[in-house]
Amino acid sequence: MPIDPQVALGAALPSREFSWTPTDVQLYHLGLGAGARCTDPVELRYLDDSEPQVLPTFATVAPTLGETAAPRVSFPGVEIDLAKVVHGHQEVLVHKPIPASGKAVSVGRISEVWDKGSNAVIVQEHTVTGADGEPLWTARSSIFAKGEGGFGGERGPSTKAELPDRAPDAELTTATLPQQALLYRLCGDRNPLHSDPEFAKAAGFPAPILHGLCTYGVVCKSLTDVLLDGDATRVAGFRAKFTGVLYPGETLRTKVWREADTLVAVVTAVDRDDAPVLGDVTLRIA
Repeated sequence: MPIDPQVALGAALPSREFSWTPTDVQLYHLGLGAGARCTDPVELRYLDDSEPQVLPTFATVAPTLGETAAPRVSFPGVEIDLAKVVHGHQEVLVHKPIPASGKAVSVGRISEVWDKGSNAVIVQEHTVTGADGEPLWTARSSIFAKGEGGFGGERGPSTKAELPDRAPDAELTTATLPQQALLYRLCGDRNPLHSDPEFAKAAGFPAPILHGLCTYGVVCKSLTDVLLDGDATRVAGFRAKFTGVLYPGETLRTKVWREADTLVAVVTAVDRDDAPVLGDVTLRIA
């Protein structure tokens, strides 16, 4: 059985010690497209050699920086072919601004396992603590496993955030690069779905797709740049559901509503008649 909910639910995941440097932060930001405005002092804060400001979405790559092997979907009670898996959602809550360099420990668990009929959803939660013992961030993510349901588990919630019933307060367009997935994969995500045309076709896509977490970071950066004066320390948390794919080189359209201390948004692909890309997007303002 690829998924055994009795074993998987609540299972501890291996802890991980990791570290990062300003160069790692710079590489991550370059993978999101930072530096396009190469003489803008605000933009260059992402690429400073000694103390670059750090987008909270860096938390999604910090533990796996430098990895070169393709990821495996192998957890206690879970064994799934990578080609059957897509990212469901990602959420990062930062407890304080992430420093430009540091050491930390990540401890994780499988917090939810849902049987959606023919498919399955598995949710992980990781808490990250700095070398000083203080919490840095908490990350939650889900994967959607095609054809892996039917194991007799609970179906779980089916919720969708409602957008405000008014015109958006802002609309942003953000271009991506044709080579963006090849650059972003250097941050540690070597899933061949993003680089190997034959693997992508076998998974049902006409070409390699951009990493969902790259799109996630690109949108967080765009919201920060335009609506938070380019100040990454004002982002307390960022969440999004992966509702579709983006191909490298396409342009994103982000419609944004401001609600008290929160920005809510929906993201589409301009090049494909505004096909869905990210939904339930929420940026919490510190």
